[in-house]
Amino acid sequence: MECSNFIEEDEYLSISGIQHFEFCKRQWALIHIEKLWTENYLTIDGELMHKNAHNERFIEFREGVLTTRSMRVVSRELGVVGQCDIVEFQQDEINGIELFNHNGKFIPIPVEYKRGRPKKGLEDKLQVVCQAMCLEEMLCCDINKGFIYYGEIRHREPVEITNELRDRVQSDLKEMHLLFKNQVTPKVKIRKSCKACSLSELCLPVLSKVKSGKQYIIDLLSEKNEKTT
Repeated sequence: MECSNFIEEDEYLSISGIQHFEFCKRQWALIHIEKLWTENYLTIDGELMHKNAHNERFIEFREGVLTTRSMRVVSRELGVVGQCDIVEFQQDEINGIELFNHNGKFIPIPVEYKRGRPKKGLEDKLQVVCQAMCLEEMLCCDINKGFIYYGEIRHREPVEITNELRDRVQSDLKEMHLLFKNQVTPKVKIRKSCKACSLSELCLPVLSKVKSGKQYIIDLLSEKNEKTT
């Protein structure tokens, strides 16, 4: 696993940002580079769900599973930091690791909470994979699965931690670090999802249809040249 071995801690990126980046690179840059944010009913609903999951004092051991909430994770290799909504340490005497004050061995399984329903894209899955990669680095273990709990369907969806998804996390983070280092905000790409984006008024995607002054002059001169030839 490698992204960059020369990233200063104050340049670490938020793990949750990879979900924004995969959904829309410009949205990620507006939030994480330009520090812009607005609320809509979707973001507020999501925050309420995460508040219920982010109880750092909650630790439960039931039927061989130790459950923790709001666990802080970090990866020096990837240059990211963040929190897991829930980490379940499931007993596994063969592949597991030892935990302080607990008998037996356990494998950590990240569980991410989302307000809506399963998406066609990879954005939610990549966030879970990134969390798993951080846990692997911190705890010296191998993790092959995670889960996403979707509030709208009230059901967990399994996430297989494949090599393909690991590679996608690394490639996304390399591009994210480069954009962040150079403080570059990508241009907008208009999609249907722009209408539901909480940043649509700050992003102003409709303006992408308007020519810049430079392009207007270039096109005008080109038209004149065509008429004179």
